[in-house]
Amino acid sequence: MSNLAIMPILLPLLTGIILVFLNKRLPLVRMITRIMVIINLVVVSLIAYNVLQNGTIVLKAGDWVVPYGIVLVADPLAIVLVVTANLVAVACAFYAFNSLDEQRERYYFYPLFQLLIAGVSGAFLTGDLFNLFVFFEVLLIASYGLIVLGGTKEQFRESFKYIIINLFSSILFVTTVSFLYAVVGTVNMAQLAERVGEIEQDGILTTIAILLLIVFATKGALFPLYFWLPKSYTVPPTVISALFGALLTKVGVYSILRVFTLIFVYNLTVTHQILLILAGLTLVFGVIGALSTNNVQLIIAYNIIPAVGYMMLGIGIFSTTALAGTVYYLLHDMIIKAALFFLVGAMVAYAGTSDLRKMGGIIKNQPLLGWLFFIAALALAGLPPFSGFVGKLLILRGAFEEGHYVLAIIGLLTSLLILLSIIRIFINGFWGESKQDKVPEVNPTKGKIVPAAFLLLFTITLGLGAEFIYPTVQMIADQMIDPANYIDSVMKE
Repeated sequence: MSNLAIMPILLPLLTGIILVFLNKRLPLVRMITRIMVIINLVVVSLIAYNVLQNGTIVLKAGDWVVPYGIVLVADPLAIVLVVTANLVAVACAFYAFNSLDEQRERYYFYPLFQLLIAGVSGAFLTGDLFNLFVFFEVLLIASYGLIVLGGTKEQFRESFKYIIINLFSSILFVTTVSFLYAVVGTVNMAQLAERVGEIEQDGILTTIAILLLIVFATKGALFPLYFWLPKSYTVPPTVISALFGALLTKVGVYSILRVFTLIFVYNLTVTHQILLILAGLTLVFGVIGALSTNNVQLIIAYNIIPAVGYMMLGIGIFSTTALAGTVYYLLHDMIIKAALFFLVGAMVAYAGTSDLRKMGGIIKNQPLLGWLFFIAALALAGLPPFSGFVGKLLILRGAFEEGHYVLAIIGLLTSLLILLSIIRIFINGFWGESKQDKVPEVNPTKGKIVPAAFLLLFTITLGLGAEFIYPTVQMIADQMIDPANYIDSVMKE
């Protein structure tokens, strides 16, 4: 049973390797990709059901005793994120067939795509910090290949910035892990939680915690380390932007969530106070960026940043209610960001421009696209009954319960500004008079709407089905507040 924990990593990794050798046979590569993303989603869903019914699955590679070997831990938090990542992967795989030109497809898009999913799944499932670094590098290597796919001048300019900042954070990451090992003598997360607790997180450990926060803040795009994100996430083709927006920053958020609820929880007045300050600044500056541009793709990319701010707010508050809201919002945001990138990609393909000032009247010829975007906009802004509302409600309720009134008010005002930033795309782009000379003869949105609708279905389910989903999220939050179950599952012989 424990071997199930490696399947979400192994299946896409092996698929990617096979696709490298079949790369010249594009129809076969497309077919294999479609089949394998569905198979992988089914497999991880079955694993998730097993974990939620029977408890955490721990794989100790080679039967090495903890902490000497590689450990994969499929606990409820990790496995629900893996399932969500694979939902996004299915939608992206089908969107790619109808959006990428053959040249880009032939330059190893599908192997890199599979490698990215393997890296993301591994980052969620790993049980030690060094292998978290390894899986970060796996997904980053795949992202380096994807961000330059097509080789335009703008891509190269933004990819250079993206690669440099991630190389810096990776160097800091591995250096900080080595410091931590020198102080504590382990990098296994469960054993780290035990040992840091035994010495009550003295000064050197708090310093190491802050260094790790800088690493994860860079990868997760917290203020002020988000400057690299918006344009880097809009220069590649839409399907790659959706992958990045939905998954890459969320691995950084997950890392903060895991490390600062399991290991570094003994000096909250320093680490979690820093998180609260960063959360407030990230909320404010992220939404200012979204309001400052008329590029519809940039508006969506900038809206990634305040979403990260909301999740940091929940982690910084560190209460059961706020953490439940963070998990709920994390699941919601992975899905809605991919859906929004798909929808604005279809919008840009139809209008022939990403400049909102040159758009108008699209809903007359593309009503389904327009109303799907409207639903996605409401979900992003956190209006009931959509999934964004549930997560924000829990986070803000946690903020009020713990006396963080200023941050709660900032969160409420930010929600209104997010709604303003996104609804103006709907008003100016879909309504009004058409600014196009003629309607395209071939429908450029063909095949692009269904993957977005597929993801919006799950967004609506997270909102309307909150009564059934919330108990699982609450259970995950309870385990984060009291991580004894995680530690016992990993450390037992």
